[in-house]
Amino acid sequence: MYTSEGKTIISTEKAPKAIGPYSQAIRTENLVFTAGQVGLDPATIELVEGGIEAQTRQVLTNLRYVLESADSGLNFVVKTTVFLKDLGDFPRMNSIYAEFFPENQPARSTVQVTALPKGALVEIECVALLNPMRGG
Repeated sequence: MYTSEGKTIISTEKAPKAIGPYSQAIRTENLVFTAGQVGLDPATIELVEGGIEAQTRQVLTNLRYVLESADSGLNFVVKTTVFLKDLGDFPRMNSIYAEFFPENQPARSTVQVTALPKGALVEIECVALLNPMRGG
């Protein structure tokens, strides 16, 4: 972690490294803002196989690790934005998404986009509260 001007840059080895000039997440006094995650395996930096379901599961797993490294977690997410290459994949993405947010679901926007990094089918970013029980 690196702190400057009231913000802390978050980085974890448990999620894919940024593939451009950005941070995995930024933590402020009360909030965490994540960069969009696509379904990359952190070990290989390649998209996971298995279509929209597998990619959605990997995206949300990556986000969980980023949030945890920022003293937050999926249960503290207040807003997500989902970018889909094909809105026809919405029902299958949504079923996996519901597994990660079974209750107290965050606000969400979902949009279709022309293309995503590395040919991904889904990208998700979020805003979360810090865990009020955090140690630091």
